[in-house]
Amino acid sequence: MTWWICRTCAVEHAERPEVCAICADERQWVPADGQAWTTLDELAAEGHEVSVTELEPDLFALDGHPGVGIGQESKIVRTPAGMLLWDPVGYLDDEAVRQVRALGEVVAVVASHPHMFGVQVEWSRALGGVPVLVAEADAGWVARPDPVIETWSGDREVLPGVTLSQPGGHFPGSAVVHWAAGAEGRGVLLSGDTIFANPDRTSVSFMRSYPNRIPLSGSVVDRVATHVERFAFDRLYNNFEGVIPVDAQAVVRRSADRHAAWVRGDFDHLT
Repeated sequence: MTWWICRTCAVEHAERPEVCAICADERQWVPADGQAWTTLDELAAEGHEVSVTELEPDLFALDGHPGVGIGQESKIVRTPAGMLLWDPVGYLDDEAVRQVRALGEVVAVVASHPHMFGVQVEWSRALGGVPVLVAEADAGWVARPDPVIETWSGDREVLPGVTLSQPGGHFPGSAVVHWAAGAEGRGVLLSGDTIFANPDRTSVSFMRSYPNRIPLSGSVVDRVATHVERFAFDRLYNNFEGVIPVDAQAVVRRSADRHAAWVRGDFDHLT
């Protein structure tokens, strides 16, 4: 079976349309020189590979070299009951699968939102046909349907102490993962770019579109922050290399209040 990968977002497609719908949306972009497609074989011939590194005990980063599409950093959460593969990258090969399997058994593949779908179905097949969980609100963005895909909504505990939840915002189904045992038991939030850890490591951002700089309203940002406050977490990782190393729950609330104040006009005198 031939299937295709968008060069810009690295999301897998069962067919090759004229333009990738995810990239044509206002939250993404189509290159000035037009839509381009690739395959796993082409990427392998170009020298792509995947590495696995440990971020903290039982949390691993999966990175493509060079990055494919948006170039996200996947996360793997390991528990005694199995592992979660979060925000799957847009490339894999036999060595990448070997490295992941060496860590344990993946029980589910989940993307925080459609930009992070990557080659999620292919990862599932390589890992034994494990479920690919897609937010029900965003299921219309799936471009490679497959029986391994299951929709979900609300909260879902995929492993003991590992809970998926949907605060929305960036996409209606934008999701986060709460890992209760992370950060030495203080809790970790894997936030994708639903809540994006900033380079200063002391603040986060909330956006409808990051590349096109479209903000969310103050009320939506407050809703997202309030949603994740149900969980105890001291550390936060975004979908790249960004991290809020300590006091992340307070950072999220402080950043949400700052965002709301700016869009409300509280600081117009500074502009």
